[in-house]
Amino acid sequence: MNNQRIFSGIQPSGNLHIGNYLGAIKNWVELQNKFEAIFCVVDLHAITVPQNPEELKKKTIEVAKIYLAAGISAQGTAPAGGQGSASDRDPEKSTIFIQSHISEHAELAWILSTIAKISELEKMTQFKDKVQNGKERKPSAGLFNYPVLMAADILLYDTNVVPVGEDQLQHIELARTLARRFNKRFGKTFTVPEPFIQKETMRIMGLDDPAKKMSKSAASEYNYISLTDNEETVRRKIKRAVTDSGSEIKYADDKPALKNLINIYASLSGKTFQEIEKMYQGKGYADFKSGLAEVVIKFLKPFQKKTSALSDEQVLDALQKGAEKIRPRARKKMKEVKRKVGFLV
Repeated sequence: MNNQRIFSGIQPSGNLHIGNYLGAIKNWVELQNKFEAIFCVVDLHAITVPQNPEELKKKTIEVAKIYLAAGISAQGTAPAGGQGSASDRDPEKSTIFIQSHISEHAELAWILSTIAKISELEKMTQFKDKVQNGKERKPSAGLFNYPVLMAADILLYDTNVVPVGEDQLQHIELARTLARRFNKRFGKTFTVPEPFIQKETMRIMGLDDPAKKMSKSAASEYNYISLTDNEETVRRKIKRAVTDSGSEIKYADDKPALKNLINIYASLSGKTFQEIEKMYQGKGYADFKSGLAEVVIKFLKPFQKKTSALSDEQVLDALQKGAEKIRPRARKKMKEVKRKVGFLV
């Protein structure tokens, strides 16, 4: 492990799906072997749109369980899975915690918002898409300022590398801009982070529309395969997944729907695109979809078993220990920031 640090997190809202796993969590499990890893359940981000309070509590624990079941090794828990041998899966390798348990995230976000420009936030494509698509007819100021809070999450821990999907690159660039701007105005304070993208799995698209990313907040359940879906549901969703014209199982840009399904197959099975094409040579979409369903189920079954084996108490203990471990670092950075801007500390 080198001395560089990574930070990332997922909102406890909607239904976490295989796109979240393949595009983010799977990579985190591998990256924790190479970096000092900090992973957060970003509940402050979740409330930028209305949430049911009881559901938010439930989802917060659920997301933490998924982190641990995937193989993220944190304080207070035994390794739940993931890659590598038992000897290289240190049960305290990573730090996981709940964002709202570290008040410095919100505190730093306010200070950074005073140097962020409204024009920069107005350019954020995710905000514009949500407003223009009608998902948020009366967006909150919190949703508008979301990228500043994301920058605070990253800069608070002097993060070197941020594993993200392509759709988050604009937010990382804002974090870089704010770090440089603060450093120029107040002196060297923040590390300027770099994005890390895994090309092969960074964008798993919707089963119902290969032009749009698989989304845990999608209106239709046929957009995604949830990490909690049972066998029957998986088969039904894959059977209804859109395909392209023709019947040949071919990985090609002019077959975006099939390309997306092959991406899922390859990522979960470990087979190459060429091996999958060869397996289904002379066969049709029905055979391929049936095979894909079995691959997904084979992955989900042990994953769900590991998730079920984790008690709420065990997970809450790990989250509390993670917060206790990381809080001194957050406080130290905030004390430095306050002193730089002229607050009495």
